[in-house]
Amino acid sequence: MGGMLLMITGLAGIVFEWGKIGRILAATCMVLGGISMLVSMAVYFTAGMMSTSATVLVCPECGKHTKMLGKTDRCMYCKTILTFDPKYAPSENPEETAGTSVSRSETTSST
Repeated sequence: MGGMLLMITGLAGIVFEWGKIGRILAATCMVLGGISMLVSMAVYFTAGMMSTSATVLVCPECGKHTKMLGKTDRCMYCKTILTFDPKYAPSENPEETAGTSVSRSETTSST
């Protein structure tokens, strides 16, 4: 949208008849606006391609289908944290969520 706005702003140089400077301003703004529109299109294309390759799963909380990008993600509907990796899974114990948790096997092996 910013690219379109830049291109329209550049056309003011032609519409208001600012002479040679107006034409240079219009040409510069048209080129910069076109480049920014192409960059924006590439970003949206990349996001769309990532969305098509996302893993679809059923949320254990709400039971609706949701997509998961990366190792952890949130449900689109109920915002539950989802993960395939057990080390990133949220713990049920509130004391462990405040800081880093140490498993029982690590405490017994260190003593």
